[in-house]
Amino acid sequence: MSARLSLTSIVLLLALFFAGTALAVKPDEMLADPALEARARALSEGLRCMVCQNQSIDESDADLARDLRVLVRQRLVAGDTDQQVMDYVVSRYGEFVLLKPRFDLRNALLWGTPVLLLLVGGIFIVFTARSRRTLATKSLSPEEQASLDKILGN
Repeated sequence: MSARLSLTSIVLLLALFFAGTALAVKPDEMLADPALEARARALSEGLRCMVCQNQSIDESDADLARDLRVLVRQRLVAGDTDQQVMDYVVSRYGEFVLLKPRFDLRNALLWGTPVLLLLVGGIFIVFTARSRRTLATKSLSPEEQASLDKILGN
């Protein structure tokens, strides 16, 4: 019984290991031209499903994702370049539709804030450590030393 269970476990693990992402593209959506279909797949892998939000439109079964897949293919058939298709979709749905957002001046602060915080924190730590070191190594003046000796009874 345990050999059968082990074999079943191995088969299940292998099936999970070799399972790829499930594509939601229906056959009626596919383009006849393989080159255009490959471009459409490449573009749709970079577009976020606005319903699922953590899936590309290529992986999502949502109606909106299907509409976006059809829209991408229509724009490609119309002769748009990949960049024109992406610009059109972004102008219609906003930057959030991109799985990997673009870097521009509008979001530079968002991208740069963690680096800026690390830099400011590092500078603060360095200056704090230096000021503590200079305070710790400062010696007493002769008057202070005499006063301390008098208090301690030396």
